[in-house]
Amino acid sequence: MSVRTVTRPEVEDFLFHEADLLDNWRLEEWALLFTDDGEYLIPPTDTPDGDPRRDLFLVYDDRHRLGERVRRLGKKTAHAEFPHSRTRHLVTNVRISQDAEGVQATCNFVVYRSKNGVNDVYPGHSVYRLLPQEGGGFRIRSKRATLDVDTLRPQGKVSIIL
Repeated sequence: MSVRTVTRPEVEDFLFHEADLLDNWRLEEWALLFTDDGEYLIPPTDTPDGDPRRDLFLVYDDRHRLGERVRRLGKKTAHAEFPHSRTRHLVTNVRISQDAEGVQATCNFVVYRSKNGVNDVYPGHSVYRLLPQEGGGFRIRSKRATLDVDTLRPQGKVSIIL
């Protein structure tokens, strides 16, 4: 089975769509972008090139855990995110490469988060493994969002989806 050839603007549009879903707290729709074997990872700030089999990641969700995270963030009992933070995801410097397995996309991001009078900034870069779909669009097999900071201070936590 051959993979259709994709363009950078197609991938950018997909990443912009993902950012819009996250900024509008449409997390269930966001989770549906992932394949059944998909994963969402945030490596530790002190080991950005870490391996989740060896290092303790801030987030290492397989598809099931990702769904649980989305359900939890949608509940009033998710005190860190109820009421929801205001976020703005900016995506830039998108680069793609393609092989028989799919598309690898890399990009830079900045997520601005505002809650309770506090504004946090999360700069970083992401590496995606995308599967092109027949008729257009993509599914996410893997998203690795690496924070380009050496510590989580002053934020102290990552309670939003990067």
